[in-house]
Amino acid sequence: MIVQPLLLLALGLGTVSFVSSSSAPSRYRIPAWHLQTSAVLPDPASLSQPAINTSSWHHAPSPCSVLGCLLQAGELSDSQLWFSDNLASVNETDFSVPWIYRAEFDAEPQKGRHVFIETNGISSRADIFVNGHQVADKTAQSGAFGGHLYNVSPLVAPRNALVVQAYPSDARYDLVQTFVDWNPYPPDNGTGVWRDVWVRTTGPVLLGAVSVNIDVDVPHEDKPARVVVEAPVHNLEDETVEVGIESVILDPEGDEILRTETAVSLQPGQTHRAKETHLIDKPRIWWPRSWGCQPLYTAIVTLTVSQATSDSAQHRFGIRTVSSRLTADNDTLFTVNGHEFQVLGGGYASDQFYRWDPERFAVIAEHTLALGLNTIRLEGGLEHPALYDAADELGIMILPGWVCCSAWEAWPHNEDLDLPYWNDAQYQTARASMAHEAAMMQPHPCILGFLIGSDSWPDDRATDIYLEELGAARWQTPVIASASMRGFPARLGPSGMKMDGPYDWVPPNYWFDTDSAADNQSHLGAAFGFGSELGAGVGTPEMGSLKRFLSAQDLQDLWTMPEKPLFHMSSKRSAFRTRRIYDAGLIARYGQPKSLDEYLLLAQMADYEATRAQHEAYTARWRADPRRATGSVYWMLNSAWPSLHWSLFDAYMHAGGAYYGAKAALRQENAVYDGVQRAVWLVNRSLDGRGKRRICGEVMGLDGARLANLSLGVVTEPNAARWVADFDVGKLEDVVLLRLSLHNVQDEAQDKSQNGQDEPCRAPENELLSQNTYWIPPKLDVLEWSKSNFYYTPVSTYANLSSLRHMQRATLRIKVVGHKAADDDDDDDEAQTLAVELENESCIPAVFVRLNVVDGDGADVNPVYWSDNYLSLWPGERVGVEVRFGLGAGGARRVVVGGVNVEEAEMGWE
Repeated sequence: MIVQPLLLLALGLGTVSFVSSSSAPSRYRIPAWHLQTSAVLPDPASLSQPAINTSSWHHAPSPCSVLGCLLQAGELSDSQLWFSDNLASVNETDFSVPWIYRAEFDAEPQKGRHVFIETNGISSRADIFVNGHQVADKTAQSGAFGGHLYNVSPLVAPRNALVVQAYPSDARYDLVQTFVDWNPYPPDNGTGVWRDVWVRTTGPVLLGAVSVNIDVDVPHEDKPARVVVEAPVHNLEDETVEVGIESVILDPEGDEILRTETAVSLQPGQTHRAKETHLIDKPRIWWPRSWGCQPLYTAIVTLTVSQATSDSAQHRFGIRTVSSRLTADNDTLFTVNGHEFQVLGGGYASDQFYRWDPERFAVIAEHTLALGLNTIRLEGGLEHPALYDAADELGIMILPGWVCCSAWEAWPHNEDLDLPYWNDAQYQTARASMAHEAAMMQPHPCILGFLIGSDSWPDDRATDIYLEELGAARWQTPVIASASMRGFPARLGPSGMKMDGPYDWVPPNYWFDTDSAADNQSHLGAAFGFGSELGAGVGTPEMGSLKRFLSAQDLQDLWTMPEKPLFHMSSKRSAFRTRRIYDAGLIARYGQPKSLDEYLLLAQMADYEATRAQHEAYTARWRADPRRATGSVYWMLNSAWPSLHWSLFDAYMHAGGAYYGAKAALRQENAVYDGVQRAVWLVNRSLDGRGKRRICGEVMGLDGARLANLSLGVVTEPNAARWVADFDVGKLEDVVLLRLSLHNVQDEAQDKSQNGQDEPCRAPENELLSQNTYWIPPKLDVLEWSKSNFYYTPVSTYANLSSLRHMQRATLRIKVVGHKAADDDDDDDEAQTLAVELENESCIPAVFVRLNVVDGDGADVNPVYWSDNYLSLWPGERVGVEVRFGLGAGGARRVVVGGVNVEEAEMGWE
């Protein structure tokens, strides 16, 4: 018999336990799968009988795609698949047939107890069997995000078998996850049970998905919060049932602060929507990480029948508000807790084989925060509930939505795709997908909104479906039509987001060159409006990572063959398979490298200045007039596999020039140099930093000659940015270095000049808030805006930075001045911190000094978090930096130091 899935979703975070014969409800996660191809097992129904011998099958912990299961089982390794072009040798025909997932579970049938199979998404579709009976077919269980609840109570016995037959995925025709052209597709296209499957038991009444809605005035000081907890309650019996509904609120410490109790009489099969309202006095507000703390309350809903618990669920939630509006220029502007919120984010990539690893995401999240970013965009990679839990705890805003360039956007109005338009079945799959994801995400305070389209917008029928299901889930944050300005459905209006590139290399002055910002026609991705995905295509890994996935020939091709398609650039159908545009800029600006080592050093410089310029321009123009920069999502934050571009840190979590360039730009308070206008901007991204600051600037020749300086007293305001001064470095004959530093004025009397000179820049009392060193060419790159396409803007004349490669050598002294190993009671038992002091003993600057921690074998220690890296030191200057890293494997550790004009050296420590 095929079971009709229940229309209410029963998502909850109750206590996980084995399916029990007791009266208490339970929720049991299928912990592992036995896996086999249907090519040798053609009858899935017979396999769903208990006591089948699966010893010859593949065995893997749950959840996993087919290829993910084989990797988990140790039959393949990602290091082997990812090396060179080995992935291309996998036989894709092995995954052109359905695969069988099998597990067994215990349950004891009894009157008034009901057993359900809960799915949360299977790619691309599945037939489901329990104890020899089919309970769902591939029409009902369809789509990577189609979660359903199937009542299998009449079928269960003390010992039970569950079989899921997963059908192959194809993003051209199925509503599934895909990497578009970001990287090669996995050979199985993500087919399989990639999210958890649960076995649930309840009493006579089932509790559906719990939503938590927040109503609080802004500003929030001393104002109560109205918290509305809702959930559908469904009578599973064929008789009237009296139900007790209890709603409890726990404070962030886990103490009960509010409780309501109501009762309702339900007719056979009736569904009632329970709604309980709580008023929290003086609520503790949840904030994005850089603005405050992340207190999390808990809502618990419990159903009782005849004084016995029938079902229960709980969700954590945060008290906060999120809204958005269109500015006068039709750009989206978000507001969080009553404060305008400039989105500074990155585009997330799931693991290439759709494996969920909480430790991997923990590092990605920590890198995100260490960079200074505040948002992660999920384009189709909507991941697992644990991601949203982690973001709630860490204060990272999440902007989820559907993916582009696939069946998700196969509309008649989308002329970019040549795919079959949706049929009725796909509209139904889209409805189930939206219902499930909305219910899963709704209580999470990290959610910034939902993009129901990406490059294109949904047609009217799909829009109606999405909005109906979001409404049913009591969705409270903005719903946006798409991530581009190409069109919109009538019910939503313009998206207010631009998607005009770039995706490949552009010079640093691209981002500040906003002269045509008012008409949005020529200067495309420059710093105005809301850029939903954009970046200069950088992210070249350092040598330690490259050697882990490239062969000797691959390494040679990397720096000598700019026109050659490289396997680790993008997918085979992508326009981004070569380094032609990137290398043209690199070589024209810095000169022809003579070795791979030199190429990588110059690539780190190019990546650093690219990401710094993009993020500085967007932060500086946050309140610019005309056309402020309301948001920027860097393309991309991370990579699904070892990639040669498009990430701020690599697949091994090693951070290079792209990372530290962005980090330099994203400090809470910053002084920024605009090379186009030759001006200085003051940036303050905090909510509480205000008062007097001092900006100090100095221009230095590569020979150490001091050419110009600036000392400027300014006043900063929270959540603001503004132009503060012109700073013309003059007519240059050669490359110069420009340093800008921002200081908090601690002692106004000491900050004032005693003799009319600009001496306050030397006042040691002034706390250093940020410091940036720019390398300024005699002439900037000349962009040909009229020849732009969707992925880059050509350069007619390149800046000349080649003299950087011919500097005199600087002598750098390095020593460890502090080393703190992990304490026994440290939350991270592998954490340790190293304080390093650098001193330039030369009369010339030491430029672009990079630091790395390696183990006893010389391999990179990952991840590490440097307070600053790829930095430059003035003659005689002494600088302290800190690094925090995990212990990893045994053996000695060393810091490796080198730079543009600094010989590589190593230093160990005890």
